[in-house]
Amino acid sequence: MRIAIGGFQIESCTFSPLVSGAQDFGVSEGELGTQYDFLGRFADCEFVPLVRARALPGGPVDKAFYEDIKDRLLRGLRERGPWDGVFMHLHGAANVVGMDDAEGDLLQAVREVVGPEPLIASSYDLHGNVSLRVMRHLDILSAYRTAPHVDWHDTLERAFTLLVECLRQGIRPHKAFIRVPILLPGEQTSTEWEPGAGLYGAIPTLIAPPAVMDASILIGYVWADEPRATGSVVALGIDRDAVQRAAATLAQRFWQVRREFRFGVPAAPVDDCIRAALDSPERPVIISDSGDNPTAGGAGDVPYVLERLLALDVPDAVYASMPDPAAVARCIDKGVGAEVELELGGKLDPVHGRPLTVKGRVLSLHSRPWRSRHVEVENRIAVVQAGGVQVIVTERRTPFHRCSDFVRLGIEPTAHQMVVVKIGYLVPELKEMAARSLLALSPGAVNQDIVSLPFKRLSRPMYPFDPDMEWKPPADCIVTPPA
Repeated sequence: MRIAIGGFQIESCTFSPLVSGAQDFGVSEGELGTQYDFLGRFADCEFVPLVRARALPGGPVDKAFYEDIKDRLLRGLRERGPWDGVFMHLHGAANVVGMDDAEGDLLQAVREVVGPEPLIASSYDLHGNVSLRVMRHLDILSAYRTAPHVDWHDTLERAFTLLVECLRQGIRPHKAFIRVPILLPGEQTSTEWEPGAGLYGAIPTLIAPPAVMDASILIGYVWADEPRATGSVVALGIDRDAVQRAAATLAQRFWQVRREFRFGVPAAPVDDCIRAALDSPERPVIISDSGDNPTAGGAGDVPYVLERLLALDVPDAVYASMPDPAAVARCIDKGVGAEVELELGGKLDPVHGRPLTVKGRVLSLHSRPWRSRHVEVENRIAVVQAGGVQVIVTERRTPFHRCSDFVRLGIEPTAHQMVVVKIGYLVPELKEMAARSLLALSPGAVNQDIVSLPFKRLSRPMYPFDPDMEWKPPADCIVTPPA
């Protein structure tokens, strides 16, 4: 059996002024990569890697770049077919400038090229926004069951296994799809606490192959102002009625707990979080600069939290990080030990922040590789001591998710009173490192105060925007492919 592999992965914040383009994506063609290390289990399959593009979350995608990747994928499908199956490695929340539902557009184009017979499968982030068009052209969709996403590799393997088993047995599964009108930030819907833990923990109890082969709950991606943005449920299997019941059961459970979702750590305005960290006898206190989180689509250069750290004369903090290539270049020009005056931030996202004048001393200079899945480029970094704050300034938008990210710069994070990271809920390594964690309700493109965001195109009613709305799952939620 011949299976093509392609992909287009990005989480696009439509409130971000960034445009994501070729400079932001890692693109591979003709390479499988180590994430597909399980494919050797399927000895009766030939896997053919075509083009795959992947980027850190950001703003909407430049249309010309998207069309180029799409054209390359479709050309590979035409020239190297025929195919028994196609696997599309997607995130589920891509937005292209001037186009909604990029995944739906891409999958429809793939279906038109390969025809009605091959099975098309995909793995999705649970923060994907699924559309009816996506479900009409996909035969198999399986989504992550954990946030933070510690099961991304398991989900990838599960989706491939479903595809291969359906091909081996000649099965085209029934698909149930229910849009659940709930749209909440990931920081409230993590699976590490209730109700997310129990909601996702119930999924395996409803899977009974082959009648119900798989089921998924997708929380959705809240910072996308487009009609498909919503929570959803998907179920697959050979028994139409059982698949429909499984989807309806999960959808109803999702709806019933909608008012119980909450932040997993104390959440407060920025100054309150800083003062709480100053008063804490434990160290380090990790503060999430949640509104400017680049791993949720924020630009990452809104300097508001840094400004408050300096204004409150914090004696001992690490700030990670500020993307500003001009500032890094100035530090390199001046050299280690030099006194510098920098205009930091407010360049990528002038909507939510303005440049902040920072005076300090260059502590150290570094060059670390910046990696996407299939690209590696230089990322020069400067560490600047400004008052009591060690400010990490990077050339590229750079998440700091591991202790080693700091240690490589000569910073031992556990030795400091507070560490500010541009993130929402903490990834496991940061959570383990933190003596205490706080979520700062900071400004930015991925602001946690979602009801106040300037949404114009959501499908309404939608919880929590319409808090008193009523809803129940539809009687028929089976999706059939186009004729």
